Amino acid sequence: MQPSRSLVSPTSHPHLERELAAALRRRSLAGGSLGELEPLALRLGLMQRTLKPQFSDPQLLVFAADHGVAVENLADAEATPTHERVQRLLDGRLPLAGLARAQQLELTVIDCGVAAELKAHEQLMMRKIAHGTRNARLTAAMSAEQCQAAMRAGMQLGYRLRGNFSIYASLGVGADFSAALVLCRLADCPLPDLLASSPQMPRPELSRLVKLGQAALLRHHEAVEPTTALAALGGFDIAVMVGVMLVASSRRHLLVIDGLAACAALLVASRIAPAVTDYCVFCRSHAHHGLDQALHLFRATALLELGLQSMDGTGATLAWPMIRCAAALLTEVADDEPAPGDETFESVRGDLDALERFGRSSTY
Repeated sequence: MQPSRSLVSPTSHPHLERELAAALRRRSLAGGSLGELEPLALRLGLMQRTLKPQFSDPQLLVFAADHGVAVENLADAEATPTHERVQRLLDGRLPLAGLARAQQLELTVIDCGVAAELKAHEQLMMRKIAHGTRNARLTAAMSAEQCQAAMRAGMQLGYRLRGNFSIYASLGVGADFSAALVLCRLADCPLPDLLASSPQMPRPELSRLVKLGQAALLRHHEAVEPTTALAALGGFDIAVMVGVMLVASSRRHLLVIDGLAACAALLVASRIAPAVTDYCVFCRSHAHHGLDQALHLFRATALLELGLQSMDGTGATLAWPMIRCAAALLTEVADDEPAPGDETFESVRGDLDALERFGRSSTY
């Protein structure tokens, strides 16, 4: 099976685009321009194939996993362990949890491969593939079977998602490093650019991380296809995100991408179904220099630049009101002219069936 076959429909629709642009022009003439909200509103209409885009049951999805390469003394290896951060998030002791409640976002933490056992919680979803990946410098981070299982778990989650809006963020020690390796391999982006936390990062530390990353890339030099590169270099969180993104975009959901790991997952998903990126907007929660490079790969900028230094998902949560307001330009503002007949999108059942067959396949 050709994985790039039309699993996800492109949003391009010239007639609807003209109608949306005309509606936005009428609002601009009546009340003045609202800048970047207008092209965002147009994109939302195209995603949903309607002149009146609306959102329901917005989801904040945090994918948690440990990465075996963290044993190499990565910069974040001295941070709070993954399982403790997950527990703090679930207990409402991290700002992201409070912001999600304030914005009426449904927070779900997905345990994709946390090294420790987590206590049951109503906001915790268990999809653990293993207790962390292996060290990519020494061997493949995941077996092919584990990678496939993680993607299938994500696809199943995508089928069960309520609503049509979801934020994608990662939580785990070593996640950014693994994501940098995947992005470097698939996009041929210079590894130092992805690993540099800032221009002021000490050169010896950056040099050490680059050597570590180059050793992992060299060991897996033959892993050049999207899913083989993901298995060799990535993490369970990235793989599960890939599956969710494929199904959610096939259902015309809006995907809000926040963080380096989410960008790596999107790149893999876009190599399987290129139109996935039509359904994405990008946010950021910290000033990591590598994220600048990742966004550049998608020719994208973050919706908001607030100078945050927080966990992935925070920037996207703060951008949710802006996205709602963009949709409101089309749904909540009265029009002086009768609205043309609304466009509704055709059934995507055929594409969902194709995705399910793809998920069951043992060959990617």
